[in-house]
Amino acid sequence: LGSVIAYFTSAKFLLYLGHALSTWGDRMWHFAVSVFLVELYGNSLLLTAVYGLVVAGSVLLLGTLIGDWVDKNSRLKVAQTSLIVQNSSVILCGVILMIIFLFKTQLLTLYHGWLLTLCYILVITIANIANLASTATAITIQRDWIVVVAGEDRSKLADMNATIRRIDQLTNILAPMAVGQIMTFGSPMIGCGFISGWNLMSMCVEYLLLWKVYQKTPTLARKSAKVEASELKQLNVKKEGDMKPAEGVQLIIEKDVSGFEPQQEKEVGCAARIAEPFITFRDGWVAYYNQPVFLAGMGLAFLYMTVLGFDCITTGYAYTQGLSGSVLSLLMGASAVTGIMGTVAFTWLRRKCGLIRTGLISGVAQFACLILCAISVFMPGSPMDLTVSPFADISARLFEKEPLPTIASPEPEMIFATGMPNLLNGSIAPANSDPEMSPEPVPLISVSLLFAGVIAARVGLWSFDLTVTQLLQENVIESERGIINGVQNSMNYLLDLLHFIMVILAPNPEAFGLLVLISVSFVAMGHIMYFRFAQKSLGKQLFVCHTPDPKAAPDSSPPGNTSTV
Repeated sequence: LGSVIAYFTSAKFLLYLGHALSTWGDRMWHFAVSVFLVELYGNSLLLTAVYGLVVAGSVLLLGTLIGDWVDKNSRLKVAQTSLIVQNSSVILCGVILMIIFLFKTQLLTLYHGWLLTLCYILVITIANIANLASTATAITIQRDWIVVVAGEDRSKLADMNATIRRIDQLTNILAPMAVGQIMTFGSPMIGCGFISGWNLMSMCVEYLLLWKVYQKTPTLARKSAKVEASELKQLNVKKEGDMKPAEGVQLIIEKDVSGFEPQQEKEVGCAARIAEPFITFRDGWVAYYNQPVFLAGMGLAFLYMTVLGFDCITTGYAYTQGLSGSVLSLLMGASAVTGIMGTVAFTWLRRKCGLIRTGLISGVAQFACLILCAISVFMPGSPMDLTVSPFADISARLFEKEPLPTIASPEPEMIFATGMPNLLNGSIAPANSDPEMSPEPVPLISVSLLFAGVIAARVGLWSFDLTVTQLLQENVIESERGIINGVQNSMNYLLDLLHFIMVILAPNPEAFGLLVLISVSFVAMGHIMYFRFAQKSLGKQLFVCHTPDPKAAPDSSPPGNTSTV
């Protein structure tokens, strides 16, 4: 009994609990805000598309600066500030959405609808701030706090990383289901109120949990501070001459404080402060490039350039192939199960083969499963037709000047079961929604192989994700941990943004098979980058697999170091 109580009061469990509460609120909000925006804008995807673009662009541009801010401030301050900003933004957004739902008719008549447009802009802006704060929380907790709590025990770190991912997998399925039921049997306004109330309660509990974890782990109070952005140059093994500008910058700041410098020096100091974010952005990307795990991080980022996941794109394609919302819900549940299996496989493989080889095995497993997706493109039932131009849909709209289609009002359970309506043909209705109007049944061999490959590949995907995550945790020095992971997030969002652009350029179902082949190619390139990293790290011992010493964990040493496996 004493050991059970000790576990439930340990810093590790409190960290899990806080992450579960935070992730549950995040998943509910990310699911609901897309549905809210579709509902508000006359069942059009315009606001949802704008929101997605703003979120991806913001993290792409500001991820480095957020990571730098995480590095330069104390751990408790960063965690508490990002927690308060994130939850307060969601609460405020929920209140504004409730007002819009209540008074939408009146807002449409005021100032020719401009007031309603301003409300839309305000909602998207505040929701974007919440997402940026969530990014800061993820960097500081999942990339920094967890490393400190695990201490020098890398096996414990691997187990904690795997548990965090299992929590992510479960909440990713259960949270949207919960809020979806509330919105289905209640109303969108009730959903807004529930999410706002949840975030208020969660913010108070998470704040207390963070404080408890901080008290139970004294090493969290000790952190390698960063004084200047130019310190990145020093940490990246620059020449000694590179320290001269840093001394100059320090001198300017001291003159500014004393107030005795001439006016020209003040102007230089002001310009330097204005240029500081741009210098930090540049130095952050240079630091990322110079990391020993650069190729591993790039390999992970390339996996984001894919349509082979359970996002709105693949959901929309599934509707065109006749799959119902209930079937898709079951498939999403199966993907969560295989994702959890991936976290279990990661911990087992790491103990047996070491960290770097775990990434290799996971990559091979993922790519082998995705071969099924490539084969599905050429199987009966696949709509792929290379004679149809991928740009035919866009060309028709541009040159024939046809009005853009709007989405027919979907049944609530359909939208809440899958997350988003059909993006590919402008219609939410699946192929079998109307027995009188439906076309001939589509053979399910192609779509079955596609989803079999996607679901099976989750085992390798999440094991590989955990491998790269731990490589970044172990090989990035403490004072650069925030900014490097900020750049990694930016890279992930960049490739994710490219995959959405790819879908926008080729939106018709006939081109989806081509997108699948491109996605498999990018996954292959990502794993080739990781193979190159592993080859540099382990050399001739790359394929020698035996149980490593958990204390030494030499196979996660950076390239150039002598491996002692």
